[in-house]
Amino acid sequence: MPDRDAPLPDRRTLLLAGLAAASPALAGPALAAEQPAPLTDLPLVMPRMEFVYEAVVEIAPLVPLGESPLGERRIVPITGGRFQGPRLRGTVLPGGADRQLVRKDGVRRLDALYEMKTEDGAILTVRNRVTIDPGRDGAPDYRFSTIDVTAPEGPHAWLNRLVLVGTLASLRPAQEAVLVRAFRLA
Repeated sequence: MPDRDAPLPDRRTLLLAGLAAASPALAGPALAAEQPAPLTDLPLVMPRMEFVYEAVVEIAPLVPLGESPLGERRIVPITGGRFQGPRLRGTVLPGGADRQLVRKDGVRRLDALYEMKTEDGAILTVRNRVTIDPGRDGAPDYRFSTIDVTAPEGPHAWLNRLVLVGTLASLRPAQEAVLVRAFRLA
């Protein structure tokens, strides 16, 4: 039975406990440091993610475009592929491309624009902006993206109302392709 006379924890303590539960890696010394007071009394609600689709995007060899003041520019043609998820599936159409900038600090910024055709014939336009930070000091690579999908009116119009985030993984050397996984923020 809880002690009714015990003081209730303050909002900061509850927030930090929730953060520690959601991300144990942050529960160390970073949480022990004094944190600023919250700006409002609104509860902190962490977004959830729901899987939308994964795509195997086939690619051609990289084409260097030369150095710029911001870093090395290059392009990777998209030659095809396939995608599927709980509510859609189809093929990645050839003709798109992934424009890349390798910054002076080693971070790669990718901006891919391509089309996917669903089984029922709808054409989806996908813009996938990826940040890749190579792991340093034994840390894994950071490979996350924001994905915009534009769908025609009809059965796939629900895609126009989503905020999508994604992951990217190379399928080399087994296949000249990358794996894109898209998740809806909910």
